[in-house]
Amino acid sequence: MDERQRGILKEIVEGYIKEARPIGSKHLCDKFNCSSATIRNEMAFLEKLGYLEKNHISSGRIPSEAGYRYYVENLMEPKELTGEDMLKLQTIFNNKNLVVSDAIEEALEIISDITNYTSISLGKESSLNTLKQISIIPLDEAHIVALVCTDRGIVKNKQFNIPDNINLQEVVKTSEIINKMLVGTPISRLAERLEYEIRPIISQQVKQYETIYDIFYNAFEDFVSEKGNFHVVGKTKMLEQPEYNDSKEIKKLIGKLEDENSIRKIEKNNDDKDISIYIGKETEFDDNVTVIKTNYSLGGEEGTIAIIGPKRMEYDKVVGLLNILNKWLEEKGE
Repeated sequence: MDERQRGILKEIVEGYIKEARPIGSKHLCDKFNCSSATIRNEMAFLEKLGYLEKNHISSGRIPSEAGYRYYVENLMEPKELTGEDMLKLQTIFNNKNLVVSDAIEEALEIISDITNYTSISLGKESSLNTLKQISIIPLDEAHIVALVCTDRGIVKNKQFNIPDNINLQEVVKTSEIINKMLVGTPISRLAERLEYEIRPIISQQVKQYETIYDIFYNAFEDFVSEKGNFHVVGKTKMLEQPEYNDSKEIKKLIGKLEDENSIRKIEKNNDDKDISIYIGKETEFDDNVTVIKTNYSLGGEEGTIAIIGPKRMEYDKVVGLLNILNKWLEEKGE
């Protein structure tokens, strides 16, 4: 492929990404100072190579999956953010009160708004975590929050109503017993150890122990039942793309975005690159989307961040955003 052919392919990919309609020869003549016949010949050559496809309702061409792949590997350059978008992210990154997982989730909210794509954060499954601490936070005389923290930095909380006959100090005392005996226990084994080791102890030391026991059992049970520890932002953003004007396609995509097993396929796609791009059939998630993702490991917390969009995705913009997110994560780890 010569320089002009590479330039034409780049122009067609970026033009189709922007306009969502096939690119014809007239669009390219002035750009490359060529006749329509010359451009058509070059487009036919690129189609023969498998980089372009002919749309049946138009004489124009659209990129194939191979064309997108060639583009991201050879022609694309990451896009710099506008000052306004960078400021939105910096506000999150500079907030010292946010734990890493919360900062990532808030950053993904912003990225989803900037790109109009769906953003996902995928932590390691809860079963891989061990208990670091459980804390009881009083809200008022009738309500508390049980805060469960793991060794990998995952924090979950649940609010409980406290009956009039329950002494808050008894609840706190039970949390101290649990912290003394169960710290370091895998999350998947907490309910079992709570039943057979903690319950006999608090039955002798705590009044109304059954009600208090239920508080902690429910807190742990909810944590384990949230196996996925994943967060999906902007599920409906994808539906704003012109590719999704068919009710069956919409239903299929939303179903996958709500299904943990489908989302976990994104995590399984893995390689050593800082940022990985999976197009169409490569994704194992859905043949009609692109997934751009990065993995992170910070302070014992590991996970995956992914952006899902149509194959006609603004690759340069998404890669630029994930580069910024990766840089922040690297700085946090120093």
